[in-house]
Amino acid sequence: MATNMDGRPPVAIGHVSLTVSDVGQATRFFETVGMRLIHLGETVAVLQLRGGTHLVVKPADRPIAPGSKAPFDLMVDDIEAARKDYAALGMEPSTMEASRVHEWFTVRGPDGYEITITSSHASDQPI
Repeated sequence: MATNMDGRPPVAIGHVSLTVSDVGQATRFFETVGMRLIHLGETVAVLQLRGGTHLVVKPADRPIAPGSKAPFDLMVDDIEAARKDYAALGMEPSTMEASRVHEWFTVRGPDGYEITITSSHASDQPI
C-alpha cells in the first residue's frame, strides 16, 4: 500500500477506549498528562493525542482492579522531562527502566490503572 503524498503512512489508530468509574475525573487526569479535550459529556469523553488519535473514556460496567495495566502506553519525546513534570504534579512516577528500544516509567492513573510512559521510537520518516 502506498504512503500519503506527504510521506506519512496511510493509516493511523483512530480511537482507543478506556473504561473508568468516573469519566470526569479520568478526563482531568488525561488533560493533565497532555491530552487535548475534544468532548466531555456525562457518559463519554474524547481526548486527542498527538497525531490525531482519540482516547474515548467511558463508564465501566464493573470495578477496575487496582494495578490493572492500561490497554495502551503513552509515548513522549523527552522521557526525563516528562518524568520530572509528572513528579512535580504529584503523580509519583516509578523509577526509570530501560531496554534496547525504550526507556519508561509508570504512573498511577484513574481507578488505579498503571499507565506506562515510554520514550519515543519514531523513525526519521514523516509520521
